[in-house]
Amino acid sequence: MAVDARPVARSAPFLRGRRRSTATTAGLIGTPIVWLVVFFLVPVGIAALYSVGVFSFFPGEQRFTLTYWKDFVDGSVYLDVFWRSVKISLLTSVIAVLLAYPLAYYLALVAGSRKYVLLLILISPFFVSYFLRLFAMKVLLGDQGVVNSFAYWTGIRDPEHPIPQLIYSQFAVVTTLIVIYVPFVALPIFAALENLDRRLLEAASDLGASRWQAFRKVTLPLSLPGVLAAFVFVFIPTLGEYFTPLLVGGTSGHMFGNSIADAFLSSQDWQTGSMLSVFLLATVAILMAVFARFLSMQRLETE
Repeated sequence: MAVDARPVARSAPFLRGRRRSTATTAGLIGTPIVWLVVFFLVPVGIAALYSVGVFSFFPGEQRFTLTYWKDFVDGSVYLDVFWRSVKISLLTSVIAVLLAYPLAYYLALVAGSRKYVLLLILISPFFVSYFLRLFAMKVLLGDQGVVNSFAYWTGIRDPEHPIPQLIYSQFAVVTTLIVIYVPFVALPIFAALENLDRRLLEAASDLGASRWQAFRKVTLPLSLPGVLAAFVFVFIPTLGEYFTPLLVGGTSGHMFGNSIADAFLSSQDWQTGSMLSVFLLATVAILMAVFARFLSMQRLETE
């Protein structure tokens, strides 16, 4: 009895197309995974092994030890620098969000048809190099900078006595980070306010709520996910900031990222540097998990 081969012949192109699609998908996904493994997971693994003494690029005895971790937890100078970095990052994040919220509110709910033009103006600093903005702030806050020159010109300060703590201080670090991050922080808040259902504000007004009551009861709670996202966008990167305290921080503005760089480059103490790097990475990972969980809960509550 003859067997009809037409279904088999008809399904062959489909199978070849499916195999080709699977291979293409595997190639597209595999490339970034390999990149992530080679340039992130492997270095992190090496740093983790280095921090406990079981791996080293240099000759010598290699044995498991938690001495560096114990010294760090017991109150080393690096722990003090870490808490200073947390304080600077927290202060920077809070002030940046407080300054960015009115800007985002105006763009999303008040500016009308001009909002996208104003938004482009707001994000225009992103078209300038990060280092150029750092050097601009250094010039602005320096002893011969714009602020001190104005103080000399008005007679507030003598040219031989510039304003103290204006440069090479924690104040300079916080001020510079705020100026740099405010345009970036305004974007997630703007997105949250832009997606706000205007009918809720109209309903609040119809029910007799004032503008302040409508903002406090409707606008602010619904924009909290964007506010928290903005806070995270500042707090996480500034926690390990390196270049800003290096250029404008001085001794009092020294942050945790500078300590890691000094351990690797100046002291040539790779085990300490690896321990500090792994600690910072673990801290950031925990914070990201907490913030992600909180954001998901906030989103569920608003929905």
